[in-house]
Amino acid sequence: MRSSQRFLLTAVVLWQLSAASQTASFAPFDEWSKAVTAGDRAALAHLYSANPPAVPQIGNKIEHLDDELRFWAGLRSAGVTEFNPKVLQITGVPGQTRLLLRIEAVKPAGSPAGAGQPVVLSMVQLWTQEPDGWRITATRRSGFVSNAARRLPQPATPNTSLYPDPSEAQAELKTALATAAKEHKRVLVVFGANWCYDCHVLDATFHSKEFAPLVDANYVVVHISIGDAGKDNHDLAAHLGVALDKGVPSLAVLDPDGTVVVAQKSGEFESTVKIGPDDVRAFLEKWKPARKSGTIRSRSRVITYCFANRPTPNAVKAGRAVLRLEKHTF
Repeated sequence: MRSSQRFLLTAVVLWQLSAASQTASFAPFDEWSKAVTAGDRAALAHLYSANPPAVPQIGNKIEHLDDELRFWAGLRSAGVTEFNPKVLQITGVPGQTRLLLRIEAVKPAGSPAGAGQPVVLSMVQLWTQEPDGWRITATRRSGFVSNAARRLPQPATPNTSLYPDPSEAQAELKTALATAAKEHKRVLVVFGANWCYDCHVLDATFHSKEFAPLVDANYVVVHISIGDAGKDNHDLAAHLGVALDKGVPSLAVLDPDGTVVVAQKSGEFESTVKIGPDDVRAFLEKWKPARKSGTIRSRSRVITYCFANRPTPNAVKAGRAVLRLEKHTF
């Protein structure tokens, strides 16, 4: 994630709430989504604050509320289909809730025989609890842009608490290292943030049927948040040799003792539009822990193997050779 989501990061900074992430869905937003899908302007208007009136923005430009309602209510009549809002993060304090959204849809084709155009926009909504219910008091969104195809699995419902609070980074990493030592794995450190859609795509890839066995067998995954402003835990990233200025997600692989095995420095995974399954698999295969191989794993099994029938001179020699090999291989 770099320029493609710079708008969303800016919007997050403008409306930071000092609160923990919430994992539950937000029912008023579900009502908003249904009203947009139905093209119901009256239902939409009911969800926006009237006194004082809600303040919608497109980029840095303040829009009139009527124009905002017209835009969302008019999507259906304009032929827009497959309206698919994804909540990337929910944060809040008593009486206020902020939603970070990625809204996908398909615009109608230019000709009857043409295919529709997948599009996407980024949006932040600020909801305030008023005496008669939750109302949107401010929004900021981009316009629709082309939604580039991805070869990696995408999350149907992003995990809104994928990245814990930035202050938990050291404790999370310490726990991951201890678990890796116990399970004879390596630690896969993923720097990113909940507002980063590419981070959610990479996580969905790790949990997919194609990749979960490889990840689970070799890695303990820990997510380190760079925060809403993208400025947290840069010291930890620098200590591990990870370059965050190239975008996130950005990865490092550690041995259980904390030794850095590899650290990404060139934004190799920052765009999940540019990478595919082969890139992810190659990384995971290359840096997974070395597994000791062999069909005979212990001294007792060597003896059993070599002397099961009778201790012939050849069996004795074979047993001694395998035992010497065991010291270097197993």
